[in-house]
Amino acid sequence: YAVNDVLKKLFAEAGLILVDYKLEFGMFHDELILGDEFSPDGCRIWDAQTEKVLDKDRFRKGTGDVVEGYEEVALRLGIKLTQTA
Repeated sequence: YAVNDVLKKLFAEAGLILVDYKLEFGMFHDELILGDEFSPDGCRIWDAQTEKVLDKDRFRKGTGDVVEGYEEVALRLGIKLTQTA
């Protein structure tokens, strides 16, 4: 629940709805750890005003470029994108 509270607030402040997501946990030396990355590939993210899909469902439903959606999410979250060759 703590993870959900943090992520929900973070995305809401960026004008996004975190519709759902998945996380995988495991045990390491008797300690519970997060064993997965958090990315648009493992969740659904919508624009809070328009409910425009900004995750991999863009590909599944043919509604737009996936990379463009991921970049928009990153920019709204304040993540600086770098160009790779």
